[in-house]
Amino acid sequence: MQQTGPGRAIFQGSSTVSASFTSALQAAQAAAGTQHYPASTLYVVATPIGNLADITLRALHVLELADAVACEDTRHTHSMLRAYGVGKSGGQLIALHQHNEAEAAEQVIHRLQQGQRIAYVSDAGTPGVSDPGARLAAAVARA
Repeated sequence: MQQTGPGRAIFQGSSTVSASFTSALQAAQAAAGTQHYPASTLYVVATPIGNLADITLRALHVLELADAVACEDTRHTHSMLRAYGVGKSGGQLIALHQHNEAEAAEQVIHRLQQGQRIAYVSDAGTPGVSDPGARLAAAVARA
């Protein structure tokens, strides 16, 4: 069954998606869309550790909604976003890693001050444990 919107690529070509799953998926997508996502906000988004189907619909919604995505490796993140059907151009991906985190954090803060929504993802899992995410969140909180 073919789905529409973020996350559609996960389910394309699957003939085993049940009607109840489709109903639940549509309800979850609708619920994610009704929540308030303020501008000028850094969204820390957890990504799957190994199985692309483990992403939440809310995470997909935030990734689609974000004006830009800060990430450790833009190549990895671009591939992941493409797999989910989330369209972000190269200019919408901000490389933020241990070698440039101060400069990249300033770029993120500048964009937030302009009213943009920025999502931050690590290569796998929840940002902020063993990556520059904790320092980015602290820099944004200080700004």
